[in-house]
Amino acid sequence: MKQLFALILLALAFQIAPSIAQDEDLAKKLSNPVASLISVPFQWNYDHGFGPAGGNKITLNIQPVIPISLNEDWNLISRTILPVVWQDDIAGNSGTQFGLSDMTQSFFFSPKRPTSGGIIWGAGPVLLLPTGTDDLLSTRKWGAGPTGVLLRQSGPWTYGGLANHVWSYAGDDNRSNVNATFLQPFLSYTTKHAWTFTLNSQTTYDWTSNEWSIPINVMIAKLVTIDKQPVSLQAGVRYYAASSDNGPEGFGARAAVTFLFPK
Repeated sequence: MKQLFALILLALAFQIAPSIAQDEDLAKKLSNPVASLISVPFQWNYDHGFGPAGGNKITLNIQPVIPISLNEDWNLISRTILPVVWQDDIAGNSGTQFGLSDMTQSFFFSPKRPTSGGIIWGAGPVLLLPTGTDDLLSTRKWGAGPTGVLLRQSGPWTYGGLANHVWSYAGDDNRSNVNATFLQPFLSYTTKHAWTFTLNSQTTYDWTSNEWSIPINVMIAKLVTIDKQPVSLQAGVRYYAASSDNGPEGFGARAAVTFLFPK
């Protein structure tokens, strides 16, 4: 009986170990913006302190990431951000708006293998589409520009940055032109049990108004499997180190659920 019990424990250990290793690998791939992994994040954000009335804003970002294999050496990574927004008194006593905001679509051409130095990179175009359903939810401008990402993964660590710049080229002539730089440096640590701790900033500089927005995000995520479906659960806080005159202030919150579809 003791020998049978020992064999059962040994078999369970061999089953659990690959599962833990697979979860850790998937969690690390989520820290890589150009990983060859289909994922669908639903990211909830709360910010406050907008404008003279101290308005509030809740944003649900739907962010599917779809890798497309071009050949043996290259992937094309499609990253979409479609915001669903509820906001109140965002521009003074402007009332409440709910609906879609403008969509951002990025494409990264990325090598399937890191460089000899372990560098992972991708570059391509970024597009701004005026999908907003309300004047206070949209720039009413079409925009485009370059985007790129550079990172390295070493053991449990992932560090690097993503950047883009968008210029408007068409749209409502009565609305301000879009001329904005986005910078996202990031650092994350993933444990063997698929916990990931992330520090990043999603900095924007508006060249038209000469204003910075610098939110600093601290997040914790855990990869779990629900009925054979890998899911990442994330929660965290942000602090605005700098903001535009009418932008958010102080602390905000973030939570996310990401569905993973490994090949």
